[in-house]
Amino acid sequence: MYKLIKKQGNAKRGEYRTPHGTIQTPVFMNVGTAAAIKGAVSSMDLKEIGCQVELSNTYHLHVRPGDEIIYQLGGLHRFMNWDRPILTDSGGFQVFSLTSLRGKIREEGVTFSSHIDGRKIFMGPEESMRIQSHLASTIAMAFDECPPSKADRRYIEDSVSRTARWLVRCKEEMDRLNRLEETLNPNQRLFGINQGGVLEDVRIEHAKRIAELDLDGYAIGGLAVGETHAEMYHILEETVPHLPVDKPTYLMGVGTPANILEAVDRGVDFFDCVLPARNGRHGHVYTRRGKINLWNAQYQLDTQPIEEGCRCPACRAYSRAYIRHLLKAKEMLGMRLCVLHNLYFYNTMMQEIRDALDEDRYPAYKRQALAGFEELGL
Repeated sequence: MYKLIKKQGNAKRGEYRTPHGTIQTPVFMNVGTAAAIKGAVSSMDLKEIGCQVELSNTYHLHVRPGDEIIYQLGGLHRFMNWDRPILTDSGGFQVFSLTSLRGKIREEGVTFSSHIDGRKIFMGPEESMRIQSHLASTIAMAFDECPPSKADRRYIEDSVSRTARWLVRCKEEMDRLNRLEETLNPNQRLFGINQGGVLEDVRIEHAKRIAELDLDGYAIGGLAVGETHAEMYHILEETVPHLPVDKPTYLMGVGTPANILEAVDRGVDFFDCVLPARNGRHGHVYTRRGKINLWNAQYQLDTQPIEEGCRCPACRAYSRAYIRHLLKAKEMLGMRLCVLHNLYFYNTMMQEIRDALDEDRYPAYKRQALAGFEELGL
């Protein structure tokens, strides 16, 4: 399970042992929504660029190809040829993001219209756990509602109370599923999710409540959905101390390199975000001096790699000028190289964070990294 190796201030350096390998933390999980990283990145590529954990989406895999099909094919690891840890989110975020396709949120769960063919889909705590059990991921996320961060207090309080009740049902159902003989991964882990918008008292009370369940890990959801960075950091400062220090703390859907550095400083050790892959697909690539847009004309004759000294597959072999040409010619290779670079950048930054924590120099590393990013406004 989770071993806290050391702390520097509130920053944690740990490792999380799973049936699919040990995760060194802090860690950035590479997002493969439909069991693939957008941008033509394979599972073999992920190993080359230092990915420890792949993250897939429960709702999207339930809709297509169907969790029953993945179960019959031996689970998500075998399906996508990935032997390292996989985290599956619960489908709960779609309660927030697919408002135009869902019905009323009820105690039992939520009814969606599929974004692909319009068919009705019901998902509640038990359904989410069954789908994730079929997927046989390493870590399953509890089913929750992510209320809008600026919703009124009454709505947020009611939503968080329901999410707390749903978590108990998730735990009971996962315990049942893990005892079944036909379950592909009987050691599947369950992480609960803290919610509460930007209301610190609601966040704290919910953190205390879910901490009593002695789960395998704890996530903080519902941030980076409209609030300021200062508000997000404040919520982390107030909430994280009320979650178990001897369990992983996961900040969902965050974020920029600067967000990660600040959140590590506040005790977070699991991260995921679509930004590096999404930005890469649009030719926006990360460097230690900030983010650059390879579509810009200034790179037309630029023979440098994206970043000097970078050992990613793109920088080892290709120039900015060539990658810009590929993007403008709509060649998929250009998008692929940018995504590979960005994910390598994130995974390498996490290794540097771990090294800095190991060597008791994280504050200095953070200051240096943030100063570099600010040169180009990252």
